[in-house]
Amino acid sequence: MRFWFIILPKLSANAMAIFPFILLKNTAQKRDSVLINHEQIHLQQQLELLVLPFYLLYLLNYCINLIKYRNHYQAYFNISFEKEAYHFEKDLNYLSERQWYSWIKFLR
Repeated sequence: MRFWFIILPKLSANAMAIFPFILLKNTAQKRDSVLINHEQIHLQQQLELLVLPFYLLYLLNYCINLIKYRNHYQAYFNISFEKEAYHFEKDLNYLSERQWYSWIKFLR
């Protein structure tokens, strides 16, 4: 999958994937293979959901989690898309083996 980096020093998150871009705070992050793999997992999730539905499901999952946990960080870390990305971010071969819609396994 082809993607492009955009460097945004004032980015509020550490990094962010917005298909087909990976937004980073600085150029040094390009060398962080775990971070880039995490964001590439998100790009694959976005691609398989045709981008816009990904953001709608992401937001819905976050809002449900926010009601459930009443805490931003718990709500964020329990988004199924994030659970998959964090779980496999260190497995640099994951994307070559990943089945489509694997994030569904992390819904709970």
